[in-house]
Amino acid sequence: MFNDPMREMEAFLTTDEVLSYLKITPRTIYRLIRSGELPAVRIGRQWRFRRADLDRWVERQRAFSASPV
Repeated sequence: MFNDPMREMEAFLTTDEVLSYLKITPRTIYRLIRSGELPAVRIGRQWRFRRADLDRWVERQRAFSASPV
């Protein structure tokens, strides 16, 4: 898509791309957006996600689930 790796990291993903990337259901994505847990931007009627934001979110989830209760 882009020739510049830094620009590619900032590229916005669609909801369908995030579904595939995170391997979760649409219901889960919208629940996470509504709760403010998943970083997303609404453009018109569609949601967009930055891959770098999603990667940070996944790392936080891994750190949270790995910490003892």
